[in-house]
Amino acid sequence: MTLANYCLIIAGVLPILCAGLAKSKGFGKHRRDGGYDNHDPRGWLNRQSGWQARANAAQANSFEALPLFVAGVLAAQQMQHDQSRIDLLAVSFIVLRLLYVAFYVANVAGLRSAAWIAGMGVSIALFFV
Repeated sequence: MTLANYCLIIAGVLPILCAGLAKSKGFGKHRRDGGYDNHDPRGWLNRQSGWQARANAAQANSFEALPLFVAGVLAAQQMQHDQSRIDLLAVSFIVLRLLYVAFYVANVAGLRSAAWIAGMGVSIALFFV
């Protein structure tokens, strides 16, 4: 299995990690005390604010960015492009997505947008390596 394939797995798990981060402040508390509500998880998340709301938004965006990245990696490999370049771009995407999540949760909008743009550029570049 290639490094790029491992990156596909990481990219697929990243939204779930963002969801866990968004829900983490509510773990261990009773629902009546504002704790995480597994009976209405989306409603509970919609009522959150601050870094939890931003982590939830990062989750949604991570799902949105996933298809183009997956398609880019698979297309590049199917076209038998240089695997080391595919791996480099795939790792770059993961690093940029991790930075994106960190910037989003920290409320650093300018750097978050820059990381998003660069990540999209990497996904597109995979089709042309």
